[in-house]
Amino acid sequence: MKIATFNINGIKARVGALTDWLDEAQPDVALLQEIKSVDEAFPRELFEERGYNVETHGMKSFNGVAILSKHPLEDVSRGLPGDDSDEQARWIEATVVGEKEAVRLCGLYLPNGNPVEFDAEGQPIRDGKYGYKLDWMDRLHARAQQLLADETPALMAGDYNIIPQAEDAAKPQAWEKDALYLQQSRDAFRRILNLGYTEAFRARVQGPGHYSFWDYQAGAWQRNNGIRIDHVLMTPSCADLMTDCGIDRDIRGRDKPSDHVPVWVEMDL
Repeated sequence: MKIATFNINGIKARVGALTDWLDEAQPDVALLQEIKSVDEAFPRELFEERGYNVETHGMKSFNGVAILSKHPLEDVSRGLPGDDSDEQARWIEATVVGEKEAVRLCGLYLPNGNPVEFDAEGQPIRDGKYGYKLDWMDRLHARAQQLLADETPALMAGDYNIIPQAEDAAKPQAWEKDALYLQQSRDAFRRILNLGYTEAFRARVQGPGHYSFWDYQAGAWQRNNGIRIDHVLMTPSCADLMTDCGIDRDIRGRDKPSDHVPVWVEMDL
């Protein structure tokens, strides 16, 4: 089973690029972020006619996540637990049953966190958008613990808006004051990994030069000035089922692309 994550940066603007990639790559499951659409306006028929079951958690103009699956989706839930007042559509999960195993799929769009305010000593202040990012990551850590306790193979995939290490950015020095690369952000990501999660891509591929996002500005794609912020984190029982992982880099150079590209895993399910 091939499972992919893809921040599409707006279903209305990117529907052609998305369907072209689906037809070519043929993922069994695609976890989408930034659909930027209410549920009722999502063009589900385009995907259903391709054999996908469709589940969305959308909102008007911003954020929004979805799951496309060629297998039935069971026990669908929306919204990251831990804050009933959070109205941002950033989390969706469901169970998909393969021929051998069932796996819990969690699709996420982690808050960006910028702009960050700093105190007189140059330390980031946990407030505003950056505070929301760190609070969201605390809730993510709690959900990650629950998934481990459930013992069903599970993965959490999506746009994490986290640059884990210097080698995950072409110019790490340019991100030193950015919420994606601040030490507190990376530490929060590392705490989740330290629960026992495997970061799928780094389990298969080492070294610099591997990115999943290139800004639209300043010729970032042409100069390969990218960052790797789209990740697949897997519980131990899920990681045992992984057979391959990769990044579909080349679609960034196509017509009307997203600024992100898909990251995928293949699993023996």
